[in-house]
Amino acid sequence: MKKRIAIFASGSGSNAQKLMEHFKRNADAEIVLILTNNPQAYVLQRADNFEVPSHIFTRHEFFETEDVIRLLKNLQVDLIVLAGFLWLVPASLLKAFPNKIINLHPALLPKYGGKGMYGDHVHKAILEAGEEESGITIHFVNEQFDEGEIIHQSKFKIEPGDNLEMVKFKGQQLEHHHFPKVVEALLKKMKS
Repeated sequence: MKKRIAIFASGSGSNAQKLMEHFKRNADAEIVLILTNNPQAYVLQRADNFEVPSHIFTRHEFFETEDVIRLLKNLQVDLIVLAGFLWLVPASLLKAFPNKIINLHPALLPKYGGKGMYGDHVHKAILEAGEEESGITIHFVNEQFDEGEIIHQSKFKIEPGDNLEMVKFKGQQLEHHHFPKVVEALLKKMKS
């Protein structure tokens, strides 16, 4: 029985695409659904390109109903992957999928995490602080932004003269390289 993955994304979905590419011909796991809170998100086009079903939900549906949980349960999802998803996950979803929700953060947590720390906001803060390195963190999701148990971290060096675009590029290279592999390794460890 293949493991079943659902991906939540709010924007472009480049990491969602890397995951769809990685698991397209995988014997052990498959992406069964892309979910987004943003009807304009480019991730919906990416899902279409890979013939992966997608679902758009509202704030009300996500936080005040069980609709999203029911959908994920009906699809027998084994792992939920947040790939650029900007909302805090409600307790009801965490309870329905304990230790089965992971997130990718574009910095070395515990630094540069928390509410409002996503995308360029993170990279700007790192540059303004004069950090000599940055990286990515893949972690389990809990009730707080970016505070769940760390699964994997990878680093890159920030060279003098690196601008926002360069730091973002270096981070994305790590994300695209490591995220699919970490997801696959995590699925292998999960009990059937």
